[in-house]
Amino acid sequence: MTSTSPLRNKAAVIGVGTTKFGNFPHTDEYGLAADAFRAALADGGIDKRAIDGLVVCRIPSYARMGEVLGLDPRWSLTLPPHGRMSGIGIIEAALAIATGQASTVALLYANIGRSRRVNYGGEESPNVWDPWGFTSPGAAHALMFRRHMELYGTTTRQLAEVSVAIRAHACLNPDAVMRVPITIEDHESARFITEPLRLLDYCLINDGAVCLILSAAERARDFAQAPVLISGFGGRDAFSASAIPNFDIDFWHDPVAEAGTEARAMAGVERGDIDALMAYDNFSPTVLFSLEGLGFCPRGEAGRFVQGGTIRLGGALPMNTDGGHLSNSYMQGWALNVEAVRQLRGGCGARQVADAQVVQYVQATPCTRSIIYTRG
Repeated sequence: MTSTSPLRNKAAVIGVGTTKFGNFPHTDEYGLAADAFRAALADGGIDKRAIDGLVVCRIPSYARMGEVLGLDPRWSLTLPPHGRMSGIGIIEAALAIATGQASTVALLYANIGRSRRVNYGGEESPNVWDPWGFTSPGAAHALMFRRHMELYGTTTRQLAEVSVAIRAHACLNPDAVMRVPITIEDHESARFITEPLRLLDYCLINDGAVCLILSAAERARDFAQAPVLISGFGGRDAFSASAIPNFDIDFWHDPVAEAGTEARAMAGVERGDIDALMAYDNFSPTVLFSLEGLGFCPRGEAGRFVQGGTIRLGGALPMNTDGGHLSNSYMQGWALNVEAVRQLRGGCGARQVADAQVVQYVQATPCTRSIIYTRG
């Protein structure tokens, strides 16, 4: 592919930071986000006074966050707490930089779901769909995977390959929450949450925070880390597919395909150039849907595609090398973007993808977004 987009490589990630993930009832979103912000500044050797743009997600007040950090940005954006906002936020920040609205943008995400016992469903958020059993995103994804099973013969043992591979990566990440290896049999013997999904198909709810700092690419080499370029991005929303949130009878196939194609075209790369994939894994079936939508395998073939170590380190397409949402922590896509950056810097130690040059991020949700990162 040849890119003609004027936005290609206009923005770069110059600093990233994450907190520990776990149970931290002694603090709140602002405290966690401030810790991640300090880590990102230190990571990039960035003077706080350079920050003139601010994006916040799952943080109650953008104004309070700016006060805590001592920032008076020229441009700011507050995002709703939905998991699908990570790709949207990064793309919006890149656009703000490309159009001169800001020169250096800090993006902050914080979650206190574990210490506050947030369940993401059930009686916590009843709605008009409760009579149909859609009391949580997990229930909707379970129904989607059941449909995939019936249409294509996909099995839960094939689905288990996703959880097992991503857990193997978490075992190589000293900061991951879950670092005990699991097997296919462990997956198959785990208790059902919403059949056919079991405990090991669900993401981990934890407290924690993430920060990414973006700058104009021409300034990126002024900082401590080798820049990681935002080379391409694409997106498509799927609001009309179903009136039920978090559910799509067609597995978000077309939105994922269009977002992925648009991102690769903008970046000027082919599918075969992708060295690693960071796929939103709130539930393990989402990984299968992402693989099919992006065209790494034909429709209905993702279960067979992931067998035999394809998505493990050393395989054809390493995925979610930090342990993802399933075994690192559910930072709603933000930490997966940090992992993409760290992989391209080459500093991931035992979980490093050899000579990583191109990493793709995708969130298969009602707001599908895909980003192509390349080594600067």
